[in-house]
Amino acid sequence: MANGESERVTRPISPMAKSMALVVLGAGIAMAGTQGVTALNALVQPSAMAAPAEGLVEENRSQRDGLAVAPSVSSPNLIADIVREVGPAVVRINASRTVQTNLPPAFQDPLFRQFFGENMPLPPSEQIQEGVGSGFITTSDGQIITNAHVVAGADQVQVTLKDGRSFTGEVVGADSVTDIAVIKIDAQDLPTVELSDSDQIQPGEWAIAIGNPLGLDSTVTAGIISATGRSSREVGVPDKRVSFIQTDAAINPGNSGGPLLNLNGEVIGVNTAIIQGAQGLGFAIPINTVERISSQLIENGRVEHAYLGIQMVALSPEMKENINSDPNSPFTVEEELVF
Repeated sequence: MANGESERVTRPISPMAKSMALVVLGAGIAMAGTQGVTALNALVQPSAMAAPAEGLVEENRSQRDGLAVAPSVSSPNLIADIVREVGPAVVRINASRTVQTNLPPAFQDPLFRQFFGENMPLPPSEQIQEGVGSGFITTSDGQIITNAHVVAGADQVQVTLKDGRSFTGEVVGADSVTDIAVIKIDAQDLPTVELSDSDQIQPGEWAIAIGNPLGLDSTVTAGIISATGRSSREVGVPDKRVSFIQTDAAINPGNSGGPLLNLNGEVIGVNTAIIQGAQGLGFAIPINTVERISSQLIENGRVEHAYLGIQMVALSPEMKENINSDPNSPFTVEEELVF
């Protein structure tokens, strides 16, 4: 061509070349589409990972790209499986006690009785109080753990199993300081629970409660361990000498004495207390404490609690006289008291 321009020759593309180009382009789109789906699946299912190579053991928590990857749950019905396994060892406890009732002063007024007559029916001087609690079987021959306040002052204790069988329970021992009691029923080959090590639990772990809240038998609730080491003062029961587990698994009246479980189906605590008017504030006695107290109750029927304390009193003339007249007093008060 003129002016030194190079010649450009345009040739038509053959039908075969067009077909090849379309095939290559389609393969590229298919590959890109496959990669996009894989990335999406990775976002939707972050736990989906390739099977580990032969000879390698997958740890509970692995590290990938510098981030911790939690293991997938082996069973979508894990809690249901635990309840099915442990539930038969959780019992209902009905305790009845006789209490004395004082007549109102008006009923004791002779003028009142003279006006209404001697034959007027009066309220009974004794009443039967009944309460419902929970417990769990620790030995196949009928040893049961519950709270001391469930059986406190009980004249009769009735233990009902999940299968409907009912037994009369005998209170082996109860310790009001730690709120732990042991009951014995006459039975054999009973289902039992497994106990865990409550010193190893951590806040954030799953927790499962089984019991009979408000008389609703075999109720299951789940949550997490909210905290450990709650003092009796923090919980609002300063008369107890227990360090509590805090959980947000729902606990209500009637859950008392029932087990708090981990995801292995092992008992980590005994459900004991709630804070009225609050939500998600339930407390359980650690099972390590329960084991220590229950073993003493089984062996001796009671628990010895050593303590050291100081009581502050006003040193009045009467107190001075009492101290000085006490032959067992280790000291005497000699100085004059000024008030």
